[in-house]
Parts: sequence; C-alpha cells; structure tokens
Amino acid sequence: MLHVLAVDDERPALEELTYLLRKDPRIGRVTGAADASSALRDLSRMLVDGERLDAVFLDIRMPGLDGLDFTRLLTGFAAPPPVVFVTAHDDCAVAAYELGALDYLLKPVRPERLAVAVGRVASAARRTSGTAGEAAPDPDDEMIPVELGGRTRLVSRRAVTHVEAKGDYVRLHTADGGYLVRMPLSALSKRWEGAGFIRIHRSTLVAAAHITELRFDGGRAAVQIGDELLQVSRRHTREVRDLFVRRFHQPDGDPGGPGDAGEGTDDR
Repeated sequence: MLHVLAVDDERPALEELTYLLRKDPRIGRVTGAADASSALRDLSRMLVDGERLDAVFLDIRMPGLDGLDFTRLLTGFAAPPPVVFVTAHDDCAVAAYELGALDYLLKPVRPERLAVAVGRVASAARRTSGTAGEAAPDPDDEMIPVELGGRTRLVSRRAVTHVEAKGDYVRLHTADGGYLVRMPLSALSKRWEGAGFIRIHRSTLVAAAHITELRFDGGRAAVQIGDELLQVSRRHTREVRDLFVRRFHQPDGDPGGPGDAGEGTDDR
C-alpha cells in the first residue's frame, strides 16, 4: 500500500485531495500538510524515522515556499519521492517537468485523472522497492484475446497504437492490422488509463507512446500515429496538449502557443 503526502495551502482543496486519494485502494496512508514548509519538515521527519513515502501531491502557488521551490529542495535528499503537481494553473507545466515531476494535474481534479497519477506512483514504487530477484509487474504486459478466422489470437497491449469505438465493439489497431473485441470503449478506457492510453475523442483512445506529432490547425488539434492523423475533440485538447508537453517538449520548441487550442464542449 502506498503512503503519500498531500500539500495545499487552501484547506478545502487539501481536504478534497486527501479525500480522493484515500478512496484509491492502492493508497494506504495519506499525510496532509497546509504549506510546503510544513511538508518539508514532515518529509525530513519521515526520512529520519525510516518511514517510506511514495510520492508528494503538491500545489504550486502557495505563500512562502512554493511548489516549484519545494521540488528543487528535494534534490538535496538522497532518495527524494516523486512529485505530482496538483494546481489550478496550466502555465507551469514545462517548468514542472523540467524538475522531473511525475505528473501534472489541473484543478478541479477528476477522480479518473487522479487514478492515472496514482498508477504512475505505484509503478515508480514497484521499480524502486521491488525485492531482489523479483521482477516488478510490467504495466504493459496484458494480452488481449481476439477472434481471427475461427481462432483465438493473443494481442499484446503494447502493440496497440489506438482504439476505435465500433458500437458494442472496439477495433484495436496495431502495425499488423485491426482486431475487433466485444467491449465498450468506455470500459477499455478506464481499464487502460494507467497504462499510457489517453482519450482524444469520444470514439478514439490512443497509446501515448505511439504519438509522434501534435498538430494545430485553426484551433483544432490532431495527433500523428504512424501514417494516420487522428482528430482530437475540443473537450480533450487540453489533456492531449499537456501530455505532449510532458513527453515530447523540446527546450527550443513550442508544441502549441496560447490560443492554439480552443476550449469548447463539442466532441466532434
């Protein structure tokens, strides 16, 4: 079970964050701190006492020591815990990831988005605390049975580039072709959200690792996967742009300036 530290100077926000974290079955203990200075003292005490801390869920804009400064100070620890930023400001994402942030969540926090972040924390904890000689579980090793010509074939989840909704079925796209599986996209999206898959449209789920380019044209976004250009709906544009910044941002590049992606509610 994970032990995490939640930090926010606004009491209602801290209570909401700790409530959502405690609802996740992977988390066994949540310690709350009302500011970054208190969090730093708590962290120091835990390390002295030999307590394990798996991650810090941290606001950015706080009086005194802010979240970015707190994260810089963590580099002075021998084994600093991963940091997940939880903030209402979307203008610090690049700075946060340059500091090595594990994830970047925007307020109000959606439970399903928080679950993805917790999944990343759990994967990081397995990598750092796995027992010798015991391999940590691979989050991308799921095999999906598909029917093909009267035979059942196993398709690796890591081979899936994107998924399209087809009524009561989904079509799994791989480099070798497409495979129909009887499952609603909503269920598959929830099942794979911790494995690097992101919803870009109500009918499309993509593997973030296979995205090679993000394009903006007239306020609309699209992602390049192999030879295919897949449209991103307006309601999912911000999440896709944030993911692109996390994974593909180049210091001299700009994947999308202000106003490139409209914030609407359509899902076309």
